[in-house]
Amino acid sequence: MSRHGSSRHPHTITLYDVPGHSSPQAWIPNIWRVRFILNYKRLRYQTVWLEFQDVERELRKIGAPHSAVRDGRPVYTLPVILDPSRHPQHPPQIVSNANTIAEYLESAYPARPVFPEGSRAMQTLFVHFIQEVFSKPLLPIMVPVSHMQLPDRSQAHLRGPYGSVPVQTLVGPQREQAWMAVKEQFDFLAMIMDKNCGDGDGVVSMGHDVTYADFALCAVLIWIERMSAQDVWARVRTWNGGRWNRLWDRCREYMDEY
Repeated sequence: MSRHGSSRHPHTITLYDVPGHSSPQAWIPNIWRVRFILNYKRLRYQTVWLEFQDVERELRKIGAPHSAVRDGRPVYTLPVILDPSRHPQHPPQIVSNANTIAEYLESAYPARPVFPEGSRAMQTLFVHFIQEVFSKPLLPIMVPVSHMQLPDRSQAHLRGPYGSVPVQTLVGPQREQAWMAVKEQFDFLAMIMDKNCGDGDGVVSMGHDVTYADFALCAVLIWIERMSAQDVWARVRTWNGGRWNRLWDRCREYMDEY
């Protein structure tokens, strides 16, 4: 449970997450976005850890909405939060999808906003870019590394019934080509964020205060650091004059895990 509390909101929110390594450790970028907001807003919460093979069963059990439909079948993914009602006669709010959860938490708990007035559209566009463009070149490098560090049951589940590894580890020229694509995205984003150096602190996306956009970006950095500290993070943290390490430091106080 978080040490953060509020007399106005004394109940405990439940965050559903997937453990990394042999012991529970938060690592998935989309779920870290939500964890950042909960910590930043100083909301009381607890984590329920679900391995991949248990996600659909548990989410169906609590009545969570599905996140997509594939081949006519609902797909259940994390993050999901369960926010107990402040009125005993009302059912809890169960919300899925990181962006939907961010909007919900901002509306339900407006103190310490992550969407400063007038910034919601631009931040939404920024976060879309992080998820759909910026992060894509990382997948061939990070997915195999992440897969190997998951608990045994999760690895077996992701390999499927025939034991095939979903993504092969890149080696040689293929790996170097992937690294070049990753570096290109980091360089581009650094160029864009450097435009804040004149009228901002040169670190965060909205000028001086951390916002949802920074949490979405730093969530990717956490994924890198948690799953490949000695290889990928060791490189990334030095790029662009140490910009990404400085952003990490700005967000560090909101990295609690409960």
